[in-house]
Amino acid sequence: MCGICGKIAHGARANERVSPELLGAMTSQMVHRGPDDGGTLLRHYPDYSVGLGHRRLSIIDLSTAGRQPLSNETGTVWVLLNGEIYNFAELRSQLEGKGHQFSSRTDSEVIVHLYEDYGEGAVKKLRGMFALAIWDEERGRLLLARDRLGKKPLFYSEGPGHFLFASELNALMEDPSISSELDWASLADYLALSYIPIPRSIFRSVRKLPPAHFLLWEKGRVSLQRYWTVDNSPKWIASEEEYIEGILEALRESTRLRLVSDVPLGALLSGGIDSSAVVATMAGLMDRPVKTFSIGFEVDVFNELPHARRIAERFGTDHHEFVVRPDAVEVLPQIVRHFGEPFADSSALPTYYLAKMTREHVTVALNGDAGDETFGGYERYVALGLAHRFDRLPLSVRQGLCLALRPVLGNSLKEKGLRRRLRRFLDALPLSSAGRYLRWMSIAQEELRPHLYSPSLLGAWESEGRGHPLADGYESLVEAPEIENLAEGAMRLDLVTYLPNDLLVKMDIMTMAHALEARSPFLDHKFVELAASIPSRFKVRGRQTKYILKRALASLLPPDIIHRGKMGFGVPLARWFRSELKEYAREVLLDPASLRRGYFQPSAVEALLRQHALEEEDHGYLIWSLLVLELWHREVLEGRVRGVPQKGKMA
Repeated sequence: MCGICGKIAHGARANERVSPELLGAMTSQMVHRGPDDGGTLLRHYPDYSVGLGHRRLSIIDLSTAGRQPLSNETGTVWVLLNGEIYNFAELRSQLEGKGHQFSSRTDSEVIVHLYEDYGEGAVKKLRGMFALAIWDEERGRLLLARDRLGKKPLFYSEGPGHFLFASELNALMEDPSISSELDWASLADYLALSYIPIPRSIFRSVRKLPPAHFLLWEKGRVSLQRYWTVDNSPKWIASEEEYIEGILEALRESTRLRLVSDVPLGALLSGGIDSSAVVATMAGLMDRPVKTFSIGFEVDVFNELPHARRIAERFGTDHHEFVVRPDAVEVLPQIVRHFGEPFADSSALPTYYLAKMTREHVTVALNGDAGDETFGGYERYVALGLAHRFDRLPLSVRQGLCLALRPVLGNSLKEKGLRRRLRRFLDALPLSSAGRYLRWMSIAQEELRPHLYSPSLLGAWESEGRGHPLADGYESLVEAPEIENLAEGAMRLDLVTYLPNDLLVKMDIMTMAHALEARSPFLDHKFVELAASIPSRFKVRGRQTKYILKRALASLLPPDIIHRGKMGFGVPLARWFRSELKEYAREVLLDPASLRRGYFQPSAVEALLRQHALEEEDHGYLIWSLLVLELWHREVLEGRVRGVPQKGKMA
């Protein structure tokens, strides 16, 4: 795993050569991603100047032969890679058979020679997680590409006379030519979802390369193309036993590919079904005990350590644990800096500590990411089907039902309680399928925004046409004609939104903050294609989630692990903000500098904190989002914004 970056100066700015100082500054921002080595390449031509930079975390071929940028035999094609190519040995054998010469044992070098033979088509032959850059000197062309599911990030910025890219936003923003003007639509999306969806970033001038896409820069022109998509339409019609056999074989293969490493590896173990399945599979493939790492909380409803211990004992792993306490929030400013833009998934906090502990023992760790999105593990998949049954009733009846039952349910503050879930279900009943999904995924609910947002923010948000963020695009995904039912539509939606925008961002940034490489067997694109080919009625069956996966894993895991309720990787924010972190939240959010930002109405912020402290409402996640946004201003943005803020505009 590594960090990559680069710049092209062209056109009227071609004489402004890319400087080694800029590349040094950009790569320095990513030393945590690649502490083992670094390299740069500078090329100056009559019409443009090119600079490439790399930070290396050595995983395969630890020698200096693997230093990047890495070229072909003639030095005309250069590659930068962040990630791992799991089928590199097979590809290398094929390329050597064609006469290609290799100077290292790395997986990166196969990309150079694949490009020589197949051009941009080389990307389709890669099986792995990656963000890569290829500089083709003879054609004056830059190719950027990102893996199919979005494991590895890549930011880019295109402006008059320049094009830049980097693995992390902080590295990209080292170039003073990139504007720090905020993107209002992105800010609105963040406040709704806790993250900024691809392809936007918090800055208008910066974009994220979408998963399964490649970008070509050639003679000042940029083009973007998708090279892969999950096809949900052709279904594999088979017996349950055939599905079970196929799932287990695919899991063994994808896990085996991810065990190739020249450095120590282990597994992140939550005690849930997905990570437990990965550990069980690893134990069957390795000739030594698996090193496992788990994290927990003192609050029982959030603590999965007992379940993780059971799996560790069952498979004889070398097990390690860490308990996250409220004082762990001291690292929040550091976490905010690592993300580079506002990102408020609170599970980033325990993930940070889990990665820190894990890196003290290993350099590579497998995990269970994407089991829920591919095999139907979330409650919302069941809830969408149940809510759809009410669509036979007129809207007025559904609205009346909601108004009549809401007082009966009351305002349950019990975290993860049944009454709380029923109220969330009821509140979404009058909405469309996509509207329900957004309601369940949103932090700042739509009816709260006019009271919370300042007139400036509300006006800008509405002028951007974001009155109901993302709803139209979500509707087209949830109810696409090739989708079998709403559960399958929501799984597809999660696979292209929630997974790459939230879960994979969190895992990449928090693990790479400690130079830990995270590998995900469930994210192997062939495994994802297999899962998509299984009819959704074998995934969500009635109120049971992950039906066929649970059946498949019955031969590996104990029944109480397979059938226990899903806990997720939550954080007890509601309790923390009423106790140990109550004064911290007030100190930050009611600070005069914070209130002067102009995003929110001060009285509304104070009301949120008061209602939460008095247990009148649970605003835990919203308070966390506001806290992260303010800390982002302090830790990242201040000192970077150019120009004088205008009245009513955000600093």
